[in-house]
Amino acid sequence: MSVSSAVVLAAGEGVRLRPLTRNRPKPMLPAGTRPVLEHVFDQLIDAGLGSITVVVGYRGDRIRSHFGSTYRDAELTYVEQHHQLGTAHALAVAAPVVDGPTVVVNGDQLVDRRIVEAVVAGHDASPVTLGVLERQAIGEYGGVLLENGAVSELVENPTDERPYRLNAGVYVVEPSLFETIERLEPVDGELSLVDAINALLAAGESVRGVRSDGYWLDATYPWDLLDVSRSLFDAGIVQDAVAESATVHESAVVLSPTVVDRGCEIGPGAVVGPDTCLGENVTIGSNAVVKRSVIDAETRIGPNATVDDCVTGVGVDVGHGSIVPGGPSDVRVGDRFFEGEPIGALLADRVTDRGGVTYVPGTIVGAAAEIDAGAVVHGTIPADAEVRS
Repeated sequence: MSVSSAVVLAAGEGVRLRPLTRNRPKPMLPAGTRPVLEHVFDQLIDAGLGSITVVVGYRGDRIRSHFGSTYRDAELTYVEQHHQLGTAHALAVAAPVVDGPTVVVNGDQLVDRRIVEAVVAGHDASPVTLGVLERQAIGEYGGVLLENGAVSELVENPTDERPYRLNAGVYVVEPSLFETIERLEPVDGELSLVDAINALLAAGESVRGVRSDGYWLDATYPWDLLDVSRSLFDAGIVQDAVAESATVHESAVVLSPTVVDRGCEIGPGAVVGPDTCLGENVTIGSNAVVKRSVIDAETRIGPNATVDDCVTGVGVDVGHGSIVPGGPSDVRVGDRFFEGEPIGALLADRVTDRGGVTYVPGTIVGAAAEIDAGAVVHGTIPADAEVRS
């Protein structure tokens, strides 16, 4: 069956990744040095899909302005989900532009083209075909039970011991699914695509599940961006490279694997890497050490600073001699507490420290916070706050 179009669901914020998502949606966070959504588009296009509809919502202007109307010669069409009311609701927003079987993927998760190709090849007359992966732990994701290639049940966040496979969030759907979505009753104010598929199953419809060995990556919490970058290095998706326009002083050391994007400057005696991603126009000062970190665009790491297991937003300024000592650490995100997570600090967009600052492992600093010279920072610092020494 011929499938040539895709719908990408990219309307959500990614609340568990706050404060990184204060100014942009989760699909625009960096995977390596490029937005997650850019990787998604690449895999869809490599799988032969030349027409892509993007459902935008939260900070959708960031997506539109970054990509415009085409990407790698593929046509991009945008539709807006004005209120984020669930994945099925987001898909329904795209209904007017869907006139045949189409691929549906999440715009905030990285999926291999092999999963897309497998689901397209395995699609038949069923209203939905979905991709599944073998995983030891489903965790906070969706579990799928299969019987002879047919889906018998979908369970979000399963806790029992049945033989679940991971729902990869890659679907081929027929336009008839929209009729099911129209009849769906909201749960907690949202219409879920998983609930829509379970409604099909309850009505006796067949839903196919197709197994694949392709990679699947997601960042649920800020420290997951470190794991994503390492996985991209391991899979060869992000190449160990220094951009031609970057400047690396002859006495600096760049340890593999590290990617250094355009316009970066690495000063004398600095050590960068391994497992490090430097976004566009990042400056690493003399004798600074940066390792196992994702440093986003326009960020400055001052001379003699040490930055380990760190995630930054855009335009961060880490001052002279400041120290992010690395994880593991205990972290609080909202009302949840996590132990032993591998993050030294998360510094959101435009955080500025004045130098000589020490970050206790697990520190989260909100956007545009300012930290006085010599301060010791710990816990969660709200946006726009001033931390005094």
